[in-house]
Amino acid sequence: METDGWLQVSPRCGQKRNRSLAESEKSMVINKEKNFEDLNVENLKSEDVSTLWHHLMRHTGSAPVIMARGDGLRLWDIEGREYLDATSGGVWCVNLGYGRRELALEIYQQLLTMPYYVGSAGNIPAIKFANKITGYTPNLTRIYYSNSGSEANEKAIKMVRLKSFIEKRPDRNVILYRDRDYHGTTYGALSCSGQAERTSGFGPLLEGFQSIPHALCYRCAFGQSYPGCDLQCARAVEETILDLGPEKVAGGIFEPVTAGGGIIVPVREYYQILTETFKKYSLSLIIDEVVCGLGRTGTMFAYQKYQLAPDLVTMAKGLASSYMPISVTAATEQLFAALQTGEGNLGYFRDISTFGGSAAAAAAALENLNIIERENLLENVVRSGEYLLEGLRDNLDHPNVGDVRGLGLLAGVEFVEDKKTRAPLSEEKVIKVAATMAAKGVLVGRTNRSLPGYNTIINFAPAYVVTGDELDIILRTFKETIWQVL
Repeated sequence: METDGWLQVSPRCGQKRNRSLAESEKSMVINKEKNFEDLNVENLKSEDVSTLWHHLMRHTGSAPVIMARGDGLRLWDIEGREYLDATSGGVWCVNLGYGRRELALEIYQQLLTMPYYVGSAGNIPAIKFANKITGYTPNLTRIYYSNSGSEANEKAIKMVRLKSFIEKRPDRNVILYRDRDYHGTTYGALSCSGQAERTSGFGPLLEGFQSIPHALCYRCAFGQSYPGCDLQCARAVEETILDLGPEKVAGGIFEPVTAGGGIIVPVREYYQILTETFKKYSLSLIIDEVVCGLGRTGTMFAYQKYQLAPDLVTMAKGLASSYMPISVTAATEQLFAALQTGEGNLGYFRDISTFGGSAAAAAAALENLNIIERENLLENVVRSGEYLLEGLRDNLDHPNVGDVRGLGLLAGVEFVEDKKTRAPLSEEKVIKVAATMAAKGVLVGRTNRSLPGYNTIINFAPAYVVTGDELDIILRTFKETIWQVL
């Protein structure tokens, strides 16, 4: 593979991030070059083991890796080991890379000016960001702030159900969701997540949610092959609605590109059929852009690639590149107006998110979007994504590489034991691939105890500022590893 020079220097490196630093930086203590050699590593490990309850891991008495510093796509742990992060923070969210000083400065300035006031009032960065982001979502004019993707999806579900209540149809409350999609960890979001291992043991889950088949052609739920399948996965939506009774279904929530469920990019006709069905039965369409939103797939929002007109769009992870926690539920003016009236309603959406009032988080989101625009990072996402996918597809000759799929800087490789039968590779072997790559200094993601029997996907989602040299390191390390350990 050749980059022909176009990808050797990212906008971040080539333009030196367009830094225009405020005078106040002179008095700030932001020392990225802090010397970590004076840290007591063993004490930190001991304190980690004795006090922290980590996410998504079995605690065995040994400390996990403890990260200390980041710059661009590079990370260093407390023992000085260097890593190239191909996952944007592990869960696809540090989209601008580490150490963006201008982003930290905007947060700092807003913290000094006014960090927070409850969301029933306005604040300047929240107003500015709402007006700026709605320029990219012409049919979505209302911005509701909260602080996580799970919460943003909870708000969307509540809005759809409140609409039914106002219309005096309280029994019209069922929300459709898709197998393998993921929408969050809170009970409402978890109840409409199609990943069985994530829900195991947490029952009973909430009522009023119904699954539909996934849209992964490689493992068609109907045993068909595209395009001769008549898009049965999409046509099953109407069958489900009719089985439940159209008078009971309020809407549905879908990831435009399924992320944690295996990097699934539905074919274009899929959403055409789905939206026609939703219009036929006057259902509300929620698009979960928590992972894809703000440029991950090469357009500002992935739903725009399918020319969808959703009633609600949620966004979180990349909204401020995780420099601050913030999420958004964006709604149409029609839905907003519907929730302001109605007999038996208070005349407003009776809901609150405490940290939805964070002015500093809104300032971070505003500067994050400014950087994406200023450095033309969506162009880098498109070109880098094409290069990444091409490089990953070079591994299709490996006996255990079954499928390579993705869009923009969101890519996945599915491993199989046998290419003819497509029997999945064991999860233990996939874990070994990711662990070996980490030992070689490259951090990748994997489907993690989510899909029974099918946690067989290694995923890649580097920051938007990734360079050609960095992609080459990722691709080379992946190729070396799979031939070494499988």
